Amino acid sequence: MNLLFLKGLLHFSFVDVMDILLVALLIYGIFKLVKNTNAIRIFLGIFVIYIIWQVVELFQLRLLSDILGKFISIGVLALVVVFQPEIRRFLLLLGSRPFKDTGKISLFKHFSTRKHNMLQLDPVIQACSRMSQTKTGALIVFGRGGDLSEITDTGEKVNSTLSSALLETIFFKNTPLHDGAVVVDGNRIVAARCILPVSSNPDIDPNLGLRHRSALGLTELTDAVAVVVSEQTGSISLVESGNIQYNIATSDLRENLGKLLSDLQA
Repeated sequence: MNLLFLKGLLHFSFVDVMDILLVALLIYGIFKLVKNTNAIRIFLGIFVIYIIWQVVELFQLRLLSDILGKFISIGVLALVVVFQPEIRRFLLLLGSRPFKDTGKISLFKHFSTRKHNMLQLDPVIQACSRMSQTKTGALIVFGRGGDLSEITDTGEKVNSTLSSALLETIFFKNTPLHDGAVVVDGNRIVAARCILPVSSNPDIDPNLGLRHRSALGLTELTDAVAVVVSEQTGSISLVESGNIQYNIATSDLRENLGKLLSDLQA
């Protein structure tokens, strides 16, 4: 036994170390991606079935082993179906974040259509502050590179320059556009009255309304950021990657939103 162990150590190379580290990083990334969703329970359930299968194989229980083996063999297809939202979100993050976070790759910035269409935060902060004081419900979505055309197609196209007065007018309760979300791209309001996917996370606070659940649902599936103003309390919330910051002050909203959208600002 000791000889086999020592022999294994002798053949343990730098490539093996890298292999283990990469697998560990992959598992950690998957865990972070699904930890606040129903997928974590499904993932743990599949893992338990796999462990049981290994134990059954050890005791050579052929019939049960064959049944579990068949289940495991189609597990990849089942994972694609079950984890479709998480896989989509992972691919969106993988495709957009590396170019945004490093700050070293600027080739795409030079050719970006947003070069002369940078986001100005002042109109958003002013509008949210006033709507918070008047308890005007609002839901504002900011794209960060992901395709939101499916979302904007559900609403009314606006395509107007971003301003605090326009945001307040849209969300005024007697206007036909106040329901749903406003989608902002650069310094333009692309669409209003947009319908967002509602989060199905069972751990969400049951007291949250449809605006908050919709903001969570969208940010679970895309790299977008959402700001919600509660119609009941006037509190402002910032939502990103399925996580929500409740009742934040205007100054904190400016700072935190600025960090999340730093690559879109002038």
